[in-house]
Amino acid sequence: MTLRKADIVIVGGGIVGLATAYQLTREYPGKQVVVLEKESKLAQHQTGHNSGVLHSGIYYRPGTLRANNCRAGKLAMEEFCLEEEISYDLCGKVIVAVNESELPALENIFERGKQNGVNCEMIEQDRLLELEPHAAGIKAIHVPEAGIVDYVQVAERMAERIRGAGGEILTRAEVINFRRHSDHIIVESLAGMIEAKFVVTCAGLQSDRVAKMANEKFNAQIVPFRGEYYELVPDAHHLCKALIYPVPDPNFPFLGVHFTRMIHGGVECGPNAVLAFAREGYRKTDINLRDLFESLSYGGFLKLAASNWQTGLGEMWRSYSKAAFVKALQHLIPEIRSEHLVSVPAGVRAQALSPDGKLIDDFIINESERMVLVGNAPSPAATSSLNIGKIIVDKLAGQF
Repeated sequence: MTLRKADIVIVGGGIVGLATAYQLTREYPGKQVVVLEKESKLAQHQTGHNSGVLHSGIYYRPGTLRANNCRAGKLAMEEFCLEEEISYDLCGKVIVAVNESELPALENIFERGKQNGVNCEMIEQDRLLELEPHAAGIKAIHVPEAGIVDYVQVAERMAERIRGAGGEILTRAEVINFRRHSDHIIVESLAGMIEAKFVVTCAGLQSDRVAKMANEKFNAQIVPFRGEYYELVPDAHHLCKALIYPVPDPNFPFLGVHFTRMIHGGVECGPNAVLAFAREGYRKTDINLRDLFESLSYGGFLKLAASNWQTGLGEMWRSYSKAAFVKALQHLIPEIRSEHLVSVPAGVRAQALSPDGKLIDDFIINESERMVLVGNAPSPAATSSLNIGKIIVDKLAGQF
């Protein structure tokens, strides 16, 4: 097998890996960058099943990587789209409290938003109905800077720019081993072996396995959660003008079922969050016995399930009962009916879960000699991707 050489190998052809490669080719145009993607096409997993929201950063704890990266990353993404003439729309969103019990949590989100520098406003019912005439709610937060974009289109354009700058992108190139040496790392893949001076892993749903393969410490396990969606039929599009979100459960990193206007038209509704029986299991019938055994035998998952079984059952019930899903959507838009909804493809979220059963809600970016590993990149990773890439480049620069 021929051994090729590169300065930096990036494992993973989703938007985070591509954004990293893009930033590298811009900052260090003389270095040879190679991206390895195991699928036949780029952006096939979390990036390709993304709802397309340009997140504002209103939800995240101030000072966390998620909060900081989201704010800077959103601006960078908007600049990239302007430069590349990629359509995006700052359509705005509302986070809606439908009863008095949700007001304290709504206030907490508003305070976080202000601390994070988000352009947001607390509005009363009359203003909410001006923005979203069909939304139920007694009070809401309006976030006019939230938006929508096509992240697959963004990823494809990044790939064009990487190739144009002399970088390589290899598909069907699943990584099967790393061999570490004092001054380089041999990356073994199905597309051949590469001798790299440095390696970055952005492996998403496989990030913990790739870290283990590289003998890197990662004190968590990826547990896949499938998010299922419906789409409004055209006759019901008028029910949602932009983005309508509920007040999320503070105990979970999931935002609850919501309404998302899409950049190419249409409105998606969802997602729920159920355990996927395969890491890349986009259908209920997709089962990978290895993946399922890893999830069900992991102590962290068992602890999570034991303490949150009622919530889990509710999510599973919505997965199998359209009527239950409709009821959850009616929480925000009471006029929604079952006939307004048609199924659309699901997504799978790579959720890092700690051994004590806690859902890790912040980004994890670990650095070791000649390697940078992205261990956890939940939403808003797509929004934040260009800034995550910049952080990774800065970490590598310290080792160059």
